[in-house]
Amino acid sequence: MQNPLLGVFFHWLGGLFSASFYVPYKQIKGWSWEIFWLTGGVFSWLICPWLFAWIQTQQLFDVLSTTSFSVLQQCFLWGLGWGLGGLTFGLAVRYMGISSGMAIVLGLTTVLGTLGPPVFDGTIGKVLATPSGQFAILGTFLTLLGVILVARATAEKNRSTGAQSEGAIDMKKGLLIALFSGVMSSCFAFGIAAGKPIRELTLAAGTDHLWQGLPVLCVVLAGGLTTNALWCAWLIHKNRSAAEFSGYTHNQSQRLGSDRMIKNYLLAALGGSFWYFQFFFYTMGESHMGDYEFSSWTIHMASIIIFSTLWGLALLEWKGANRKSRLLLLAGISLLVMSTILIGVGNSLQ
Repeated sequence: MQNPLLGVFFHWLGGLFSASFYVPYKQIKGWSWEIFWLTGGVFSWLICPWLFAWIQTQQLFDVLSTTSFSVLQQCFLWGLGWGLGGLTFGLAVRYMGISSGMAIVLGLTTVLGTLGPPVFDGTIGKVLATPSGQFAILGTFLTLLGVILVARATAEKNRSTGAQSEGAIDMKKGLLIALFSGVMSSCFAFGIAAGKPIRELTLAAGTDHLWQGLPVLCVVLAGGLTTNALWCAWLIHKNRSAAEFSGYTHNQSQRLGSDRMIKNYLLAALGGSFWYFQFFFYTMGESHMGDYEFSSWTIHMASIIIFSTLWGLALLEWKGANRKSRLLLLAGISLLVMSTILIGVGNSLQ
């Protein structure tokens, strides 16, 4: 039985894991970014998706082998595009500053990832004609406003504490990159939507509705793995950092101890698994959202920002911030929480 409010709770859990995945990465020592990102990514995009889909679903390989090639291709390509969006997010913030870059990228991702699927499949009219759909649309735009306020709050905090972003501001270049990143980052939602035939086959094979989205993740995340692995491979070649996998430092002048290496691999595995669990719970939440499952993307994005901000407060990143930035932050987070609850209540009216 579908329960949209329970779905919102699952999306909150996904947001918590998404906001937490980088915490273990920060404890890794002696590795370049591309080394720990690729190592953790093997767990995020390969091991965890296939392991949990194999455990929780029925006839996984039969389901995927009977899925049409065009569906698998769409899911994979959407995942490929989403990977490009994630890789360019940092560049957008670098060239535009955190306020403008974050607002444009996350705003575009939220709106396109939520409203894009019903627009393209021709159901947007049906959505707008019902109270539940109207609640979902309103929640999406409340989330957009919340994103803007949180971005403004972060920029004001950096200004008041003197923690300005590094690098020269280039608004023209930054805007192009931010638009690209925002559009491509929304591809994940399109990939999930394209996987509907896989979910139907999964249910027909006897899988409980709660786990129907797990096989879809295997295909979409394969696309994300491809993009990130190619980028990391290029950086490893460029920076000559491959020796770090076996414990040597960048210039190979010394070697990390076995304890440190074991800890690095375990931390990368933990961070990568945390990253995967955001979408593990996303599919669980989506399974409870009924006809307006597209609204899951808005709740997901809002939850990530909420818990990322809470982590920032817990780690004292807002220490010394002025009153204006804190008020903007409170207003933004309040809107984000309100938007997720509003969508859950609206979906309950179905």
